[in-house]
Amino acid sequence: MILIIAISTFVCISLAMLGVYWLLYKPQSAATERLRRLAGKDGGTVQAGPTAVIPDERPATEIAQKIANPLNKLLPPSATEARKLQKQLMHAGFRSPEAPVIYRAIQIAAMGGFPLIVAGVCAILAKPLGDALIFIILGFIVGFFMPRYFLSRITKNRQRELRWGLADALDLMVVSVEAGLGLNAAMLKVASELRDVHSAIAIEFELANLEIRVGRERDEALRNLAERTGVDDLRSLVAMLIQTDKFGTSIAKGLRVFSDGLRTKRRQRAEQEAQKAAVKLLFPLACFLFPTLFIAILGPAALNLMDVLAKMD
Repeated sequence: MILIIAISTFVCISLAMLGVYWLLYKPQSAATERLRRLAGKDGGTVQAGPTAVIPDERPATEIAQKIANPLNKLLPPSATEARKLQKQLMHAGFRSPEAPVIYRAIQIAAMGGFPLIVAGVCAILAKPLGDALIFIILGFIVGFFMPRYFLSRITKNRQRELRWGLADALDLMVVSVEAGLGLNAAMLKVASELRDVHSAIAIEFELANLEIRVGRERDEALRNLAERTGVDDLRSLVAMLIQTDKFGTSIAKGLRVFSDGLRTKRRQRAEQEAQKAAVKLLFPLACFLFPTLFIAILGPAALNLMDVLAKMD
C-alpha cells in the first residue's frame, strides 16, 4: 500500500511539473507569431528578420507573466478587482505596472507548491489516504491565503512608517516654509533631509514634487500622494493644503496647527500602545512564566507530600 501511494504521488508530481513546463515554454503558433510581429511593426519597433534575437531584459517578469496567464484566462479578474489589487499593491509600495502579474504568479505558485510539498511529505511518512487529502487541502488553503497575509503585513508596516515619519516631516516643513521657501521647495527639502531617517515619507514627497515639476497641477499631485499611501493623516494634510491654497490663507500657520495636532495624536497613540502592552503580556505570562513559578514554588512541597504519603503506606 505504501509503495502504491509513493508511486501515485511521484506520477502526479511529474505530470504537474510537465504541465507547468508546457505552459511556460509551449511554442507559439505561426499565426500568433505573425500577429506579434505585425503588432511590433505597428508600434514602431524594427524586426531584423525571422532569426532576430531580442535580448531578455526582464526574465523574472516574463516568467511571472507566463505563470499568471493561464489563471487570467480561466478566471479573468474584473475591472473592480484589478483596481483594488493595484491599489493594495500601491499602498504596500509596489508601484510597478508588472506588480499585479507578479503577485498573481506568486499566488499560483503558492497554491500549487504547498499541496505538492504536503503530498510528498505525506508519501514519505506513509500517511493514510484520507489524512493525506485533508493535509493537502489545508496546504492549498495556506497557499491561497499566505500571499494575501504577507501583502497585508507589508502594507500595515509601510503605513505605520509613513504615519510615524509624517510628524518629523511636518516639523521640518514648517521650519522651511517659515524660512521663506515655497511648498514645492519645502517638500523637496524634506525629501532630501529625511531620506536616511524616514525613507518612505521622503520618497512619497519626492514623487509628489516630481509630478508637480512635470506639469501636473498641485492639487492633483497632492491627491495622488494621499491615494498612493492610504494613510488618514496624509489625507487630512492634503485636504488642508488644498484648502489653504484655494482660499489663499497662510500655509505656514496651517502647517504649524496641523503639526501640533499631529504631535498630540502621535503621543496619544503611543500611550494607547503602552496601555495595550499589559493585556498583550498576559497570554505569554500565563503560558510560560506562571507554570515555571508554580513548579519552582510548589515542587518541593509536592515532593515532600509524596514522601510522606509513601511512608504512610
